[in-house]
Amino acid sequence: MAALTHLGPSGEAHMVDVSGKAETKRAAKAEGAVVMARETLRLALAGEAKKGDVFGVARIAGIMAAKRAHELIPLCHPLPLSQITVEIAPDEALPGLRVVAQAGVSAKTGVEMEALTAVSVACLTIYDMLKAVDRGMRIERIGLVEKSGGASGDWRRERG
Repeated sequence: MAALTHLGPSGEAHMVDVSGKAETKRAAKAEGAVVMARETLRLALAGEAKKGDVFGVARIAGIMAAKRAHELIPLCHPLPLSQITVEIAPDEALPGLRVVAQAGVSAKTGVEMEALTAVSVACLTIYDMLKAVDRGMRIERIGLVEKSGGASGDWRRERG
C-alpha cells in the first residue's frame, strides 16, 4: 500500500504540492445506487414526484457538485473539468436507481473525487426528491469504478 500523501511528518493534514507534475489527460468513473420501494421507483419513472423531474434535477445537481468538489472536500485541488456526465437508470432488481458519473480533465492531479462527489450528490438529490413518499430509501455502493491517467496509471475495480 502506498504512503498517504496528504499527511506531513507529524501527521498533520496538508494539500499536496502538484506544481512539479506534468499535466496529463485523466478520467474517472464512479457509481452508486438509491434503493427504494417499487412504488417509489414507479412514481419516479412516471414523472409523478411532487418536487418535479427527479432525473433532471439529480443529474444537474451531480454535475454542479463535481465542479465544486474542491469546495466540499478540504484537501482537493480545484480542477478545470473538461467533461462531467451523470447518468441515472432504473434497476428493477434493486429496486431503485443506479447513478454513474464520468469526469475528465487535463491536469496535474486526478479527477476521482469529482466523479465520486457527482454520484454522491446525485444520490442525495434523488433521496430529497422522493423522501416525502419513501423515507426508507438507502444510498448504497458509492465507489470508484475506474480511473485513467497520471503517474499511477490506469486502475479498474474488480467485480466481485
